[in-house]
Amino acid sequence: MKYDTIRAIQWQDHTLFLLDQRKLPAVVTYLEYHSAQQVSDAIRDMVVRGAPAIGITAAYGVVLAARERYAQSADNWHETIKTDLQMLAASRPTAINLFWALARMEKCIAAIESDPFDRLLQEAKAIHEEDIAANRMMGEAGAALIEKGSAVLTHCNAGALATGGFGTALGVIRQAWSEKRLSGVYADETRPWLQGSRLTAWELLQEKIPLSLLVEGAAASLMKQGKVQWVIVGSDRISANGDVANKIGTYSLAVNARHHGVKFMVVAPTSTVDMSLDSGDAIPIETRSEMEVLTLGDRVIAAEGAGAWNPVFDVTPAELVDVIVTERGVVSQPTAEKMLAMMKNH
Repeated sequence: MKYDTIRAIQWQDHTLFLLDQRKLPAVVTYLEYHSAQQVSDAIRDMVVRGAPAIGITAAYGVVLAARERYAQSADNWHETIKTDLQMLAASRPTAINLFWALARMEKCIAAIESDPFDRLLQEAKAIHEEDIAANRMMGEAGAALIEKGSAVLTHCNAGALATGGFGTALGVIRQAWSEKRLSGVYADETRPWLQGSRLTAWELLQEKIPLSLLVEGAAASLMKQGKVQWVIVGSDRISANGDVANKIGTYSLAVNARHHGVKFMVVAPTSTVDMSLDSGDAIPIETRSEMEVLTLGDRVIAAEGAGAWNPVFDVTPAELVDVIVTERGVVSQPTAEKMLAMMKNH
């Protein structure tokens, strides 16, 4: 469909290709991956990012691991591949889609007796294709909630770059734009990695969807002036009660949105929902290097001797969320009971 041209994860000629998101928007280049170690490094080093995309990439990483382990020992690959699964699982701690995808691949492994490559590749491709299909369903469901003439604000990048394709939050924005519902799109810069200004801006402009960037500190003023009616974000993990872990700064947006009467929408596949965690307090929050805050690219911007606190995610309480949109339906004013009913809806 229109506004759906970007695929950051591609499998061709028995090789995994990832769009190097660290170099966007200046350089568009795909890197090749032939082993699970390389895939694990790509996830850790932010070549690929976004919870659904991390899960899909890890699934392809299992395919590469199985090919290598089976070639080394056709009799012992079930045992030796466990090291690769553990390595992939350790690459990013917060995104539950990573563990969901690995568990699905591991279940598949257990049922394979002979050469695993073709069967595991089929499963990884299914995970990839199902994600795109789910994104399109969420796009339609989320767009239907937006009144014509509305403007929206998004944070980080929850688009085709963060998923198998089309996107979660940006999938809703793509769909709403195609239905001529939107009067404008705003995006936070999203510091310190600038996923908003580097990735979301690049992605939307590739598809001729105009947007305006703002620093995080300007969001409250934007809302106060009545310039946006919805905040739309993705998620890296949602707990059983509807608390939402997402890119740092999301919690601030939710507080500001509630104060100014702006609706707050979270868009994520059910693979992002972790029903084993009662609340967001139990979601592990990744902390990355101080240097990401103290520098901008290769340039030091902080005063010498300054330290930094660099949590990658924060948790937005369910009571600040107006709707959670998944491929299984929309949960309004999420609670533990409503989340459970939605997860059983399949």
